[in-house]
Amino acid sequence: MAGEPQADCLFCKIVAGDVPATVVRETDTTVAFRDINPQAPSHVLIIPKVHYPDAASLAAAEPVIAADILREAGEVALEEKAESYRVVFNTGSGAGQTVFHAHAHVLGGRGLQWPPG
Repeated sequence: MAGEPQADCLFCKIVAGDVPATVVRETDTTVAFRDINPQAPSHVLIIPKVHYPDAASLAAAEPVIAADILREAGEVALEEKAESYRVVFNTGSGAGQTVFHAHAHVLGGRGLQWPPG
């Protein structure tokens, strides 16, 4: 059921504390942690504590939590001292999504070219 933890989801396991992560921020609705394969000097993932497969389904069902992710992206960027940063939501395997639990990548600390790869 959408919103409920999924036993086979890596990010649900991180939320539950069953899989370790380098947590940089946590709120009532989100967890922010360092990416294990960083693509920039600062690369933090922000996930909702509830399970939805992608950003669109999260926003449709829980718009307040979707907004919490964006607010936390700004807080992470401030803490990381990233003057410029990018927030990325990959949706679907063709876009590079590998964990099907909604999440935002916050990337900073280097120039980020446009258009992205």
